Amino acid sequence: MTVRAMAGEINEGSVPAYYREVYEAIRCRTDERVQVEVFERLLQRAGLSKTALSQIAEHVDSTDGFLTKLSLYKGLALIAVAQQGKQPSPKLLENYIQELPKPQLGEPRKLNALRMQPAQNDVLTISETLEKLLDKDTVQVELIPEKKGLFLKHVEYQVTSQRYKISVYRRYSDFDIFHELLLQKFAYRVVPALPPKRMLKGVLTSVSEHEFIEGRRRALGRFINLVARHPLFSEDELVKTFLTFSGSDVQTRLRDTCKKSGDEFMTNRIATQVKEYLPADIQAQFSTSRELIKNIHNSFQRLRDRAEKMAERSKENATDLLQFGRELSALGSDASALPSLASSHSSWGTLRQSLKSLSVEFAVLSDKATQQGKREEDDVVEKLNFFLDLLQSYRDLCERHEKGVLHEHQRALHKYSVMKRQMMSASVQSKEQASVEQLESRIVQQESAIQTMELRNYFSLFCLHQETQLIFSYLPITSHILGAFVNSQVQGHREMGEVWNELHPKLGCLFGSNGLKPPI
Repeated sequence: MTVRAMAGEINEGSVPAYYREVYEAIRCRTDERVQVEVFERLLQRAGLSKTALSQIAEHVDSTDGFLTKLSLYKGLALIAVAQQGKQPSPKLLENYIQELPKPQLGEPRKLNALRMQPAQNDVLTISETLEKLLDKDTVQVELIPEKKGLFLKHVEYQVTSQRYKISVYRRYSDFDIFHELLLQKFAYRVVPALPPKRMLKGVLTSVSEHEFIEGRRRALGRFINLVARHPLFSEDELVKTFLTFSGSDVQTRLRDTCKKSGDEFMTNRIATQVKEYLPADIQAQFSTSRELIKNIHNSFQRLRDRAEKMAERSKENATDLLQFGRELSALGSDASALPSLASSHSSWGTLRQSLKSLSVEFAVLSDKATQQGKREEDDVVEKLNFFLDLLQSYRDLCERHEKGVLHEHQRALHKYSVMKRQMMSASVQSKEQASVEQLESRIVQQESAIQTMELRNYFSLFCLHQETQLIFSYLPITSHILGAFVNSQVQGHREMGEVWNELHPKLGCLFGSNGLKPPI
């Protein structure tokens, strides 16, 4: 048997039988991976120093508490190297051309005891906190200057993944294809919707067109961040390709990536067994959760609407303050001579000069109000929209379940019952043997189709159960939103207050000459 160990990476062509036996003994029964805790227990059986164990652990990659099969094989090879008295370095593995060394860990069948058996319900459980979800990735979507083609100008986006530390360029059509493929592959998961491609012609002005493009950029950013932080999507090759492929035809690459495997039902190891894991009252749980999440969605929509109005008022306040200052400046700039009737009894000339200088402070106030509106929009409204996009995608998923899987299942059952009646009628009427056999064949095919649909229905419920947990994992974002709202108000009022306080002493010149005192 041969194994290639190039640059310390194990490539599975053929592996030593012992490696396979160890893997089968300790891997999760409901997963193809190995839990980190199990591997750590395996290391303790190797009889190595703490230094060697630390070095091995450092060289073995894990994701979300699990090792892949190849990561385990790499670990086994490093254990064997260390047991030979050598430093466990991936570089040494390049020397093993024919077969990797066999570690001394005992009989594989006796390693079963190391395996941590998950409870039956664990396959249903998503153990993700909000912090873990948010830490998976942060993706920036920025608008780059428009490029003109032969006939039309198009908008392009720079998409930068913090996780992969790379920037790629994408057009809306790339997002569109990516979204379509996500829905094909993960029809039973929460796939966020895309914003519309175009606005209605003849309805919006050029200024509104700019706002539309900016709004679409924000929505695309929310979409890709929800996808990149999803527990399942985040580890999928399709998502990685979209975030990292820098070639000229990303759409073809995305389609090729998707062709390599079927939808999730076809690739999930336990897809046909999920009925065993579903609670007896799964339908009741689904109905209760759906109603609760619908009410939460409606409440958050109202919160978002109010937050948008507050941000809009801050912008309007900025405009009003700026205009107020300009009017004062215009009033102070009036060089008209005072009539003799007023000149001896009025201090208007002095007041007029003072008014002109106040416009500077009002311009600063306007700028502060503009910043406040932007904070409310970026920190509060955007976070609300992010969560609303997720809630809406859950409601869309519920509709897909009911109108798609359930509806198709019911249609198949109806078609089956019609065939059975035709079969009974054919038997009674003693029709030709060939037509009866043809009908029997169709009935068998329909029975198989119904069985597949039933399995898909259970798998859809299984996924819905997990996606419901995902929604509840995101609910603590409420505290993030409230914190952002309070902080924006505190900062805004403080900054505005500082400018008003600086303005207050300057009012003295407006009142002093008349024997009046400025208001307290």
